[in-house]
Amino acid sequence: MDEIHRFNKLQQDTFLPHLDRSSKKSPELDETDVIDLSEEEDSKQEVEDAPPKPSSSKKPKDSVKSSKPLAEVVRPEVLDDYIGQEHVMSKNAVLRTVLEKNEIPSMILWGPPGCGKTTLAHIVANQCKQSQNIRFIKLSATMSGINEVKKVVENAKTDQKYRRKTILFMDEIHRFNKLQQDTFLPHVESGVITLIGATTENPSFSLNSALLSRCRVIILEKLATEDIVKILERGIREYDGICLEKIEGTDRMDFDAKLAIDRESLVWLAQMCDGDARIALNSLQLAIQTLTANDDCGSENGNDGLKIITLDAIREGIKKSHLLYDRKGDQHYDIISALHKSIRASDDNAALYYCVRMMAGGEDPRYICRRMVRAASEDIGLADPNAVSIALSALQAVQLIGMPEADCIVAQCAVYLARAPKSQEVYRAMMKCRSEDITNWKGPLPSVPLHLRNAPTKLMREMGCAKGYNMRHKDDSGLQYMPEGMEDRDYFQ
Repeated sequence: MDEIHRFNKLQQDTFLPHLDRSSKKSPELDETDVIDLSEEEDSKQEVEDAPPKPSSSKKPKDSVKSSKPLAEVVRPEVLDDYIGQEHVMSKNAVLRTVLEKNEIPSMILWGPPGCGKTTLAHIVANQCKQSQNIRFIKLSATMSGINEVKKVVENAKTDQKYRRKTILFMDEIHRFNKLQQDTFLPHVESGVITLIGATTENPSFSLNSALLSRCRVIILEKLATEDIVKILERGIREYDGICLEKIEGTDRMDFDAKLAIDRESLVWLAQMCDGDARIALNSLQLAIQTLTANDDCGSENGNDGLKIITLDAIREGIKKSHLLYDRKGDQHYDIISALHKSIRASDDNAALYYCVRMMAGGEDPRYICRRMVRAASEDIGLADPNAVSIALSALQAVQLIGMPEADCIVAQCAVYLARAPKSQEVYRAMMKCRSEDITNWKGPLPSVPLHLRNAPTKLMREMGCAKGYNMRHKDDSGLQYMPEGMEDRDYFQ
């Protein structure tokens, strides 16, 4: 795909469901149509162009590796093989209990990429295959629309007459707008379908509150380093490889394997992937493919061509800039919030860290500078009036010079604001004024005193507007500037 950046985000999303699938896929793995994973015959009818199912479910390992991403190959089939998310998947956790009993409620799986949302749905689908009374249907909001959902609902209503339950898994559910999400409401509430939605976006903002109230929100966290190490070990075994505590000094004749990697390199990769198992597995796969394509590239020959996956090969397989920062998810708001709070707390190291982290992740520097302008006024204010000018100058420099040349200017501004003296006097006075005498004022707002009103016409002057006004200081003018009844207000106390 040449000039792929010409595609907008929505157009790019059309690739997503197919990147995690093999070129030769079975019908139940296709996300572009309504799929019934509980009955093979219905699946064949609903997916017209699906290839015939292989005669044997066991495929040669080399064929599997060459046709599928490693993340898809090692995806577990049963709950006991699921790794991570102990807070919801441990033996006595509520979610695991209902999944084991097939008493599946409508729920939203919310978590960062690569934390196991789709894997959970895949396990549920496999469980549904064991039952004749449950139909599992998988759609992706990036590829499907209202028509597909309506088709699922119509089939579900028919199945309901025969006491067959329908579970609809909607991947990337946040891609549906609020009007499209409303399509689910009556059918989830009536029990026609059980909805399982997967999203990387905060459901409080991306989903209808009405739909949210009818679903349980299951929060999945970034995978811990030790969990990703276990997943990577499973991945290396798919290539007839082993993980050794230490490569040097090990007798390779003791191992019947084609590949070897030391635990230090595996742990390094797990730490660098920022809790995303998919990125970790894809990086490992790229390193292995590069190694096997050229025996002399990053490898050492030992026992019958035993190849060593080195740390350098792993580094080539991972792109750190992709992992630092998510400009669309909660990190976008969490890190800018952390920057603002670090400036407020006068922690120059933390302010610099969050500022550089955002810039390295590709955040728009104008967004960073606009927030720093706000911080300069809200948290520094009159303690250093130049702070606002500094922040505005940084914003202007970014607009005139651009990145990466302006990165040092943005960082300098963040450090300046963090080290500047702090005063919230104006901010607190503003909030007090707004709360006490504007927002919560009972009745009509008081009138502006006549002597302060504008009097551009003869009629207005005859009404008394501007009468008695003088330009002296309030202590010398003898005039009252606050509205009547508010003369004693002091917002700065």
